[in-house]
Amino acid sequence: MVYDTVDIGGSLKEIFGEKRVLKNEPMKNHTSFKIGGAASFVVLPENENEIILAVKCAKKFNYPVFVIGNGSNLLVDDKGLFGIVIKLGSNFSNIFTEENIITAYSGTLLSVIAQEALKNSLCGFEFASGIPGTLGGAVKMNAGAYGGEMKDVVIKTLYLDKNLNLREKIGGEHMFAYRSSVFSDDDIIIKSQIRLEKGNADDIKAKMLDLNSRRRLKQPLKYPSAGSTFKRPEGHFAAQLIEECGLKGVKIGGACVSQKHSGFIINYDNASFSDVISLINYVKKTVFEKTGVTLCEEVKILSNIQ
Repeated sequence: MVYDTVDIGGSLKEIFGEKRVLKNEPMKNHTSFKIGGAASFVVLPENENEIILAVKCAKKFNYPVFVIGNGSNLLVDDKGLFGIVIKLGSNFSNIFTEENIITAYSGTLLSVIAQEALKNSLCGFEFASGIPGTLGGAVKMNAGAYGGEMKDVVIKTLYLDKNLNLREKIGGEHMFAYRSSVFSDDDIIIKSQIRLEKGNADDIKAKMLDLNSRRRLKQPLKYPSAGSTFKRPEGHFAAQLIEECGLKGVKIGGACVSQKHSGFIINYDNASFSDVISLINYVKKTVFEKTGVTLCEEVKILSNIQ
């Protein structure tokens, strides 16, 4: 099939203007792993109607659609992505507070929400203050740290389903579980409401500083990565299994199992997509052979060009 990038590019520019359509855009510029080839198009919507128009445009021209936030949990193929990447970041990050409820759009960084909570003396979101992702991804995967998860605070979410209908989930309808929720890859989260409790600003700030200090001490933040590479296996800790199997510091190409935290695979020296995938597979194979435990990736892998 022949794809007309001129026609689709023109259609996207009619929706977004020149500055908010990036053609042949390197995805390494949009991921914390600093890995990834060029996407056909990256678009930067500012409201839900623009998202709908972008998806309709993609369907018209038979282009796949990828939705990303801050790219902090992504590994993108060096061959690039054929399709339209809808980036929901600072371009999609309105936030406001009413009493003890914060409403934020899906592109809002969790650190920004944490600062908003601090400003309003609201406690309960400190656990997320150091997580580098955006709200949309955090809700979809029920992100968590230091004993807290999004399920503890999210009370309502507005999203687009696969048919581009605006829908809402309230409370238990989110079906939050470990690193999962009711939302599928086809659902696009627009905004969520977070309910917190009134607290003391000094105590909130002190807790945030403490958690972020612990994060800096324990995690390899000096190197590009996508955070924890593997989910926690039931009854085990991925990092502990990896370390016990003698894999800490193991390298393939420029990818390395972090010496500081073996749950992280880091971009140690200009790692390629293939380096990271090979190391992920090697770690999984070794851990299974030595312990019988199957590790599953937490990092999301995007690849569609053969």
